[in-house]
Amino acid sequence: MRHKLGYKKLNRTSEHRKALIKNMLNSLIKYEQITTTLPKAKVLKPQADKIITLGKKSNLQNTKILVSKLQDIKSANKVKKTLAKRFESRKGGYTRIIKAGFRYGDNAPLAIIEFVDRDIEAKKVDRKKKDTKKNQEEKKLASA
Repeated sequence: MRHKLGYKKLNRTSEHRKALIKNMLNSLIKYEQITTTLPKAKVLKPQADKIITLGKKSNLQNTKILVSKLQDIKSANKVKKTLAKRFESRKGGYTRIIKAGFRYGDNAPLAIIEFVDRDIEAKKVDRKKKDTKKNQEEKKLASA
């Protein structure tokens, strides 16, 4: 029998677990694909699907709930404007989990969790663009 086994605890206190899920949700929304351990991905999947469903229903109450759950206005705006439009014809199943082998150090099972119709360019959000020769020459002239 499965009495009192409602959710995975992930060997963390409740505050730590909530913070972990919130941070992983924000990363998933920002990059649209993250690599994590398999148990964490399995906990994150229903949470991410609920966030997208909230974003699809556009009213003030759902917007406030989104901001309170994510604690990030940029992520909430991306959910409301970009992801909700992308998934408006889909009734559920916004994320997928792909098993990705085992981690080198502790042999933990890894998984990739991503949005089904993800934007491939979203992974490159924080990467700086490489300097071209023209930009390098301008920097040399400015510093001289």
